[in-house]
Amino acid sequence: MLVPELPPVAETLPGFEMLSWLGLVAPLGTPKEIVALINSAVVKVLKTPEVRDRLLGMGAEAVGNTPEEFGAFLRSETAKWGKVLRDADIRPSQ
Repeated sequence: MLVPELPPVAETLPGFEMLSWLGLVAPLGTPKEIVALINSAVVKVLKTPEVRDRLLGMGAEAVGNTPEEFGAFLRSETAKWGKVLRDADIRPSQ
């Protein structure tokens, strides 16, 4: 927590959630061996104390999950935010 003396927003606004995330994606059809190699290298770097501490200092947490877990997360986010956009009738501007 960056400012421990302040309560989390969710304690003031029940249900509040705000996440930002970064991830790596590859073109459809990229061989699984290549995806696994890149994933392994990235996870290794994310686990180093220097990178982990730097990210924590910026208020970020390195997850470093598997390609399958990240794919499931992307599908979940797409479904959640797609529903928000549909419910609010928000459409891309032309």
